[in-house]
Amino acid sequence: MKLKKLLLATRNKDKVIEIKHVLKDLKIEIISADSFENLPDVEEDQPTLEGNAIKKAQVLFEIAGIPTVADDTGLEVDFLNGQPGVRSGRYAGENVTYEENVDKLLEALAGVPAEKRTARFRTIVAFYNGKEVQTVEGICEGIILDERRGHSGFGYDPVFYVPQFKKTFAEMSLEEKNEISHRGRALKKFKELIHSKLN
Repeated sequence: MKLKKLLLATRNKDKVIEIKHVLKDLKIEIISADSFENLPDVEEDQPTLEGNAIKKAQVLFEIAGIPTVADDTGLEVDFLNGQPGVRSGRYAGENVTYEENVDKLLEALAGVPAEKRTARFRTIVAFYNGKEVQTVEGICEGIILDERRGHSGFGYDPVFYVPQFKKTFAEMSLEEKNEISHRGRALKKFKELIHSKLN
């Protein structure tokens, strides 16, 4: 059956903008979770990014009946043994702001030299259409700075520095970020994956 609609399993407006930007040339109607009144916020209680992404895609498909794409992203800091990882969005607690999460990260890395502040963003994108689950992964390597730089993006973007580009994500345009970011890379793989479902 030809894929005509795609539900984004997120109400995060920043994520929706990034996802729609990468998928804009697909001849498909893209709907965010905000378009439905009865879609729940799916609890991200799985131990892995993969588990959370798959759970969100499956739960919302079962309610909305529309092929669904969901992602989960984690910031993995080597000095912190991969933390905050799957709890990146809740690192400083439940219902916290981006600022509070960044503050906690900077506190955890206070005094740690630059060469030990290596980290990566990892995104898993999951697609579910009622029959099959498919996942793709995107990774971007970087370094956690000791202070914020830039005003674009969201989340940990102001402190995630990409040496190759000599910028933090928050200093990049949306086009630049989507070209090299974890989510951008995962979404490009996802776009290839669903091309065959559009015909």
